[in-house]
Amino acid sequence: MTLSADIKKLERHFLPADFTVTTWDNLEPYFRELADRRLESRADLEKWLKDMSELEAVVSEDACWRQIKMTCDTTNPALEEAFTYFCMEIQPRIQPYADQLNRKLLACSFISELDQQKYFTYLRSVKKNIDLFREENIPIQAELSVMQQQYGTIAGKMTVEVNGQEYTLQQAAKFLESHDRSLREEVYRKIQERRLQDKDAMNTLYSDLIAKRHQVALNAGFANYRDYKFAELGRFDYTKEDCFQFHEAVKLHVLPLIEKIYQRKKEKLGLDVLRPWDTEAEPEGIKPLKPFTDGKDLYERSVACFEQLGTFFADCLRKMNELNHFDLESRKGKAPGGYNCPLAESGAPFIFMNAAGQMSDVTTMVHEGGHAVHSFLAHNLELSAFKEYPMEIAEVASMAMELFTMNHWQAFFDNDEDLKRAKEHQLERTITIFPWIAIIDKYQHWVYENPTHTEAERTAKWMEILEEFSTAAIDYTGLEKFREIGWQRQLHLFEVPFYYIEYGIAQLGAIGLWMQYQQDPKKALDNYVAALSLGGTRTLPELYQAAGLKFDLSPQHIKTLMEFTAAEMDKLA
Repeated sequence: MTLSADIKKLERHFLPADFTVTTWDNLEPYFRELADRRLESRADLEKWLKDMSELEAVVSEDACWRQIKMTCDTTNPALEEAFTYFCMEIQPRIQPYADQLNRKLLACSFISELDQQKYFTYLRSVKKNIDLFREENIPIQAELSVMQQQYGTIAGKMTVEVNGQEYTLQQAAKFLESHDRSLREEVYRKIQERRLQDKDAMNTLYSDLIAKRHQVALNAGFANYRDYKFAELGRFDYTKEDCFQFHEAVKLHVLPLIEKIYQRKKEKLGLDVLRPWDTEAEPEGIKPLKPFTDGKDLYERSVACFEQLGTFFADCLRKMNELNHFDLESRKGKAPGGYNCPLAESGAPFIFMNAAGQMSDVTTMVHEGGHAVHSFLAHNLELSAFKEYPMEIAEVASMAMELFTMNHWQAFFDNDEDLKRAKEHQLERTITIFPWIAIIDKYQHWVYENPTHTEAERTAKWMEILEEFSTAAIDYTGLEKFREIGWQRQLHLFEVPFYYIEYGIAQLGAIGLWMQYQQDPKKALDNYVAALSLGGTRTLPELYQAAGLKFDLSPQHIKTLMEFTAAEMDKLA
């Protein structure tokens, strides 16, 4: 397969080339035309599907840009209004048409003449959408779209002062790498105290979201929002029981490794007791890693790093830069977090993050870069729906890229010692993320199984789950009030409920690909490209198979992958 990042904006055949989404009145005629059109042959059906795909791409990209602009500047009311307008005035009016078009598709007699393998996952998803659609959920879902963004608005205003200077919480986190322990503790406490100021606002927002989500589930005939969301997310290939099995496997096979990691850290720092502000620190005399200076430098070094994997990977980033599809540096008024936003019509996605000069920013950049590569590889699939791949493979794209690039981080570090420390940091992170994934996932199961809980009950349950997956190696004495609101820093709980176990599942896939890469880099990259190029046109187990992986959440499989990762860490020690 010849790979090219010379991505082209999709040519329009159904909508006018200069059409932009402004109001429902200017958009509705295109939905109405699709709903009314007669389909009298397979060719008619295929043309109709392409026109519908084009319309979906235009609408999706418009919505994405509204969200991108708002997260880049949460202080601009006009940008928030534009996003809210789409959620409240346009999206709710699209939904009945989407349901009508789905039903029209399944009722079409020529559907049996389509390539059944190519269309299997798409048609399965259409059936699922019809089953879930309820007219009475439209206004609730519109409200939820707007409410979810309030998290970014609240968090985007959070800053602390360190040494007389104001920092966002992302920027302030760099002080937690300092060898000055008293400064680390001071900054840790300042960050936590700042979060405490908005504790009640976050609690109220979350309670409101839970209530509305539960109502959506009841309206659709489900006992709770968890069961509804599993269906909506299209989790056809695993169940809640598989998630519970994953939680147990993390306790059995990952926590002992974490104990070892933090024991090493304590010895390295020469401490009797390891506190939470010590986990990112370096011993005195060793400066924190400084992989880049600013956003421009981060971009250029990332391109050099990707180039070592193959020119195509670097070209993806170059193309995005040419289109101004990056916003990398942390600043006041910018929403927290990081994301790669696929743009269905343009093809080249947008990367948003909050870089502050730390090693973790490199990880975020190559992670989102992996997502971007996925967007490029899937862009040529003929229907927008084919590009809607499961998150459990989307996160393999990003997490495998973190591990693939490790061997090429000379782009960020000019001496072997720093490079070794960076790799250690990455592998520690690869392992230490698992308990947090299990905690967030298990917490959500309880929250939505018990939707009428009180705030006090929620806090008690959070602490119980946190303790279950915590290591005795870190001493949290006296920090209970901070720990009780630890969940509030996880934006997924607010913005994308139940989207988190995917990171754990995908990390297993990423480690599997990295095992391949250590033995045969070319074959591993070929498998990676082959799987990502399929978009969402295959089932999850088939996508994993295309990548040379097994879709397996069993404790035994997790044990094997953990042992491999631990052995790789030992090589660096």
